[in-house]
Amino acid sequence: MSLFPLQLRDVTFRPNGRAVLDGVDLTLSGEGITVVLGPNGAGKSVLLRTLCGLIPPTGGTLDWGGGAFDPLAVGMVFQHPVMLRSSVIDNIALGLVPRGVGARERRLAGMAMLQQIGLADRANDNARQLSGGEQQRLALGRVWLTRPRLLLLDEPTSSLDPSAVEAVERIVRQIRTEGTKILMTTHNLGQATRLADDIVFLADGRVREHVPVRRFFSQPASAEARQFIQGELPWHLAF
Repeated sequence: MSLFPLQLRDVTFRPNGRAVLDGVDLTLSGEGITVVLGPNGAGKSVLLRTLCGLIPPTGGTLDWGGGAFDPLAVGMVFQHPVMLRSSVIDNIALGLVPRGVGARERRLAGMAMLQQIGLADRANDNARQLSGGEQQRLALGRVWLTRPRLLLLDEPTSSLDPSAVEAVERIVRQIRTEGTKILMTTHNLGQATRLADDIVFLADGRVREHVPVRRFFSQPASAEARQFIQGELPWHLAF
């Protein structure tokens, strides 16, 4: 069953009465890469965690293409991925366990994926000994192996050097090519222009714009977006 179009209507998240998501209205198709931009505190990471089921919304509705939410169809990679105290091959095959795939098949599929992401020579190493960029590639490969319909990426390259960023972006493009819908957050405007098909701009917990990437950067419609692009929008600090 398709997850799309994915429609959010008046979605709110108000922990202790404070509006983090404040009436989010958004419709996502099942194709391409959608990049979520906005200042700190805009609700970007919370939006992704709401979509993957980690945070139940306080109010509003999520319509998954007219069907029920399927957690096995949605994958997420965090800014700092969690690695098991185990080998690289065990880590990458982990997502196949809930799907009932046998041990031999998991290893074969895992090795094929490690070839794709350039980590086959590290298969038997401890995953926690990998560099930050290698761990992020491993995390992407782990979720890619499950072939999700929707992949959520939360600041996947924020702490990586340029060569590691390039490697991660290459994998993201490959996942997109295979038909997975990608929704990702980033503070890197250059990365947004390289990867995005469309931009969702959040400010104060609301969607201010959802437009094609070229239109967003050439003709931002809202004052908040124009200030953000120019680097003038102040960061929001929450205590």
